[in-house]
Amino acid sequence: MSIDRIVLAVAGAMVLAGLALSQLHSPYWLWLPAFVGANLFQAAFTGFCPLAKILKALGARPGVAFD
Repeated sequence: MSIDRIVLAVAGAMVLAGLALSQLHSPYWLWLPAFVGANLFQAAFTGFCPLAKILKALGARPGVAFD
């Protein structure tokens, strides 16, 4: 699995987890998907993604979007 797909899978899982937790526990969990969305938005323009940097250091196969 490439870095791009891992980043997208983790982001999607975090959004869904934040939404579920906001319904089960507290609406403050909505800050999690808001943070993930903001990070994805800035990564689209800057190309910088903290998770992609970590995955690259761990030896994951590079993809097209994150070098």
